[in-house]
Amino acid sequence: MSTSLPTTTASSAQSLPSAAEALRLFHRMQLIRTFEEQVRNLYSGGMIPGLVHLCAGQEAVAVGVCSLLGVDDMIASNHRGHGHCLAKGADMARLMAEVLGRRTGYGLGRSGSLHVFDAANGNLGTTGIVGGGIPLAAGAALSAKRRGRRQAAVSFFGDGALNQGLLFEVLNMAAIWRLPMLFVCENNGFGEFTAIEDVTAGPDPIARGLSFGIPSETVDGMDVLAVRAAAQGALARARDGGGPTFLVCNTYRFGGHHVGDKHDYKDDADAKAWRLKDPIERFGRWLQDSNMATASTIAALKNDIDEEVRAAIDLAKAAPFPAADDLGIHLHA
Repeated sequence: MSTSLPTTTASSAQSLPSAAEALRLFHRMQLIRTFEEQVRNLYSGGMIPGLVHLCAGQEAVAVGVCSLLGVDDMIASNHRGHGHCLAKGADMARLMAEVLGRRTGYGLGRSGSLHVFDAANGNLGTTGIVGGGIPLAAGAALSAKRRGRRQAAVSFFGDGALNQGLLFEVLNMAAIWRLPMLFVCENNGFGEFTAIEDVTAGPDPIARGLSFGIPSETVDGMDVLAVRAAAQGALARARDGGGPTFLVCNTYRFGGHHVGDKHDYKDDADAKAWRLKDPIERFGRWLQDSNMATASTIAALKNDIDEEVRAAIDLAKAAPFPAADDLGIHLHA
């Protein structure tokens, strides 16, 4: 198999959405960004217990992929999962309530953002275990195949999972069983505080997929249309029985590993260069250049989103904390 598979670009004909769909893509990315900014503020104000891991800068990957999924399709997320949850259709007020530890959240306020499970929207859950969601997606894909459904499963994981043995085991099973699965590596360049080049051998991460005979591709993860185009082909192949695809979406987290991380281990010039590729601002310019939206339309959309997120925060803050009796709910002995 050739290792020189092309990188999908936003100019690909199959990636161009209608004006209505393009605005939905922008809305979802901006919603995620605003949600994360408000979570950062709430954490700084002492409203959130524990640590939170934000995905600002990586919105194009979650939105580009999930915009092509139906409610019956499944995803498995990771510790940086707010964006995946919202892109897949999570109720923002319930998600915010869970982050704030309130009883109206997805896990009755007991788990925070690391263990959000949303069965109604096909979300198999976020997890604090590196690579822990990969086998969950594989199991869902196997189930869909055995039942003859045209469902697909997507696993989102970071570059830190590229060196987990679990990934290789699942890649092997997905390949030999031709599972309808999409592996999506959000390569933001750092596993916690360590640069990928310091811990990951090999010249290109897509070799992880290619070595198992899985179609693999490197994608500009700061371009929602590029991600969407690559995912579109991969999902079509998966639904038609063609097996899995391995995508490496090169992206960047604008913050640290968690909110309290000053991320002073990043090179300033490199960080500034990535900021210029902001996926939301970039797509906003594309919308205007394509005559799909005006600057005033985009500004009004952002204002509406600000109000949506503030309303979700108000609902979450007004909700009660879990009670002692809630500890045993939804648990099995």
